[in-house]
Amino acid sequence: MGLVTRKKVFSIMALCAMVGLLLFPVVVSLPSLAIGADAADAEKKDEAKVEKGRDVYYKTEGIVVGAPAPKTVDGPRDYPRYNFESRVLLWFANQQHLYYGSFVLAVPIFCMVVEFMGVVTKDKALAKRYDQLAYDFIKISLTAYSLTAVLGGILIFTFLTLYPAFFGYLSSIFRPVMHIYALMFVAESGTLYIYYYGWDKMREGFLKWIHLSMSVILNVIGTLLMFLANSWIGFMMSPAGVDEQGRFLGNIWHVIHTALWNPLNLHRILGNMAFGGGVVAAYAAYKFLASKTDEDRAHYDWMGYIAMALGVAFLIPLPFAGYWLMREVYAYRQQMGITLMGGLLAWLFIIQATMIGILFLSTNYYLWQAMGRMRGAEKYQRYIKYLVFLLACGYLVFITPHTMVMTPAELKAMGGQQHPVLGNYGVMSAKNGGINVIITTTVLSFVWYMRGNKVSTVSWAKFGNIFMGCFFFFAYVNIVGLAIYGYYIPANVRVGLSVPQVATTLSCLFFMFALNSVMMKGAKQMGPIEWGKISARSQYALIMLATAFTWMMGLMGYIRSSVRLFWHVNEIMRDNSPWAYTHTVGFAANMISFNVLFFWISILFVFWLGSLAAKKAPAGAKADVPGSAAPQPAGSH
Repeated sequence: MGLVTRKKVFSIMALCAMVGLLLFPVVVSLPSLAIGADAADAEKKDEAKVEKGRDVYYKTEGIVVGAPAPKTVDGPRDYPRYNFESRVLLWFANQQHLYYGSFVLAVPIFCMVVEFMGVVTKDKALAKRYDQLAYDFIKISLTAYSLTAVLGGILIFTFLTLYPAFFGYLSSIFRPVMHIYALMFVAESGTLYIYYYGWDKMREGFLKWIHLSMSVILNVIGTLLMFLANSWIGFMMSPAGVDEQGRFLGNIWHVIHTALWNPLNLHRILGNMAFGGGVVAAYAAYKFLASKTDEDRAHYDWMGYIAMALGVAFLIPLPFAGYWLMREVYAYRQQMGITLMGGLLAWLFIIQATMIGILFLSTNYYLWQAMGRMRGAEKYQRYIKYLVFLLACGYLVFITPHTMVMTPAELKAMGGQQHPVLGNYGVMSAKNGGINVIITTTVLSFVWYMRGNKVSTVSWAKFGNIFMGCFFFFAYVNIVGLAIYGYYIPANVRVGLSVPQVATTLSCLFFMFALNSVMMKGAKQMGPIEWGKISARSQYALIMLATAFTWMMGLMGYIRSSVRLFWHVNEIMRDNSPWAYTHTVGFAANMISFNVLFFWISILFVFWLGSLAAKKAPAGAKADVPGSAAPQPAGSH
């Protein structure tokens, strides 16, 4: 059999295997997904003998096909004790699984994007670099993927051991789709290993497109897995598909598609991507600092920039997704929203705002340092102090609280919940203005970086620069003006100001990037980008970016879980354990910090394991990475 024929046979077999892996969970799940239809048939056959219930969210009637939520009691049967707070043990297991799950879901998406860029580019040297970079990404995540599965098993064991009644009830509700989750995990594992180990065999020609399609299937499966996992979280916060007693009404789609499922999905996708980009950027920064040769420093400098850029691309819209999630929480239960933003958990959102500010400050600092590797970018250095001023002002406004957590004595001395000075500030329109100023400034820093070593050659370059300057100026005026105006109008009117503020920021993001790309097309280069010629401080900024995001993920997970207060499933199944209370801010911060520290120690071990089995790069792969003297293609950054 000839070489071409063998390649065709291999490609057809690989494609059939991928399609089979993708469709198998769906095919075997059809009987379970039809449970609602079976219940409807049973209703028609014997309507008098069946018991009906009313959906707590959708307000529709359905046939009761499940047992009510168990009424737990404090004791060894429902809440076994092992000389340690069970909730803390579960918190640790859950958080570590979430960290690794987020990482291994994000990295394949990066691989897909980078590999696609390598396939479509016409520059063969650049295509090799992109292909090697995608391979480096997936190699990093391979060991982490196995550890994610182990942590998932530990998490299930922890649930079964410490909260058997609660886990049993959730399992009974999600039984129709639990096997889908397991089968899709098997499909993802098979696709991942074929994708990784078939890289060399499928590096060129038609097989390369087959390989790229595998990354698409891999990410579709991974995203569906995340959606199914989010349905558990959404059900616990905003149950649906059950009656007031917690009895399943036969429609699994109602159980999955709760009031908060869609905003949770969007928020988790963006968060996972930003987190994954931060972790890979931190890995590249570590390798850059440990590199002994200019070639290695150039490679890891480029790798760190690509990972950072991909991560920040998802970080920028993340606050907007967070606003949508909080809005849906308010719409579902106003009391939950008040607990989050204006009550028991309000101070945690000030800590969250602090971490968001650190993320954007670190990103901007890295970009300003990165401009040092480009000849001609010196012209922007004198304007950086103005960007620092804008970021600092936006940051201070963003973290200013409206109300404070106080003791009863402090409340009595102050005469109420609101501080006589601070209570006049911290309104949401001002906070929206602060974060939008920060994001707009970050967009401006990216625009400067993209044109750092270039001079536009289009005939209307002068007009374009003036137009861009005016656009950014009036964007700032509009955002700040609306933020100030919010102090003079009622709260129910002020909420609507977020729409024009967000629209202004998104206009800067999309329109200015597009205009800048048109202006820089065919631009004259002042010199090559000298990859590897960057300060060590910039790499510490990447590590800070990843660490801050890891800490913020832990914080938001704690906030999301704590908003249920003393409920396992909100208003359906009460938590009667001795730990059904909200921890102090100090304890929560210490626990989150411990989770972050453990994750980074373990992920460093994973990186070390990956380096032991590091595959030798194909001939010329790293040699093509632009160094201090190599010419830089126009589209490389």
